[in-house]
Amino acid sequence: MKDQSTPLSPEQSLALISGMIRQAQGNVSSLSKYFLLWGWCIALANLSMYGLTKFTSYPHPYLVWLITIPTAIISIVYGMKENRTSAIETHLDKIAMWLWVGLFFIIPPVIFFGYKINFQINPIILLITAIPTFISGIILRFKPLLVGGICFWACSILCFLVDAQTQSLIGTLAVVAGYLIPGYLLRKLKL
Repeated sequence: MKDQSTPLSPEQSLALISGMIRQAQGNVSSLSKYFLLWGWCIALANLSMYGLTKFTSYPHPYLVWLITIPTAIISIVYGMKENRTSAIETHLDKIAMWLWVGLFFIIPPVIFFGYKINFQINPIILLITAIPTFISGIILRFKPLLVGGICFWACSILCFLVDAQTQSLIGTLAVVAGYLIPGYLLRKLKL
């Protein structure tokens, strides 16, 4: 059987790659909902944790993080619904999706085994979160996500240097810079 494909010229190759990037930008930018959903969820949990540890003697302030369970369920259901209705999925879409799925599978063991490091997990989670945020910025060619990834990284380093209570405030700052600001900008731009 004879191969019917013809080699692409450099211009055609560049046009194809540019088209894939534009398609990925359109697909991934529609995911601003996830940045906003998770940004608000994590910011509220961090601020609640800070408030409970600073102003009350409540013995279980970490329970505020249970808000992430319904948030995860909403994300999964919404993602499955979007996946069924998505017209085109590029290779870059798959890379972005698996980066975030990887984060979803990395965080639970960090939490579960957090007792081994006295539950000082905020800096580790921020450090891990920097990776998919930064790479999503590269895929989208969207500087606010690149800056957000760098902010997650910088805030993780700061968290290593402060007490657990202050880590909640730094975590809030990281989420605002890394998820909420880029999420609202993506939503506004609709690349």
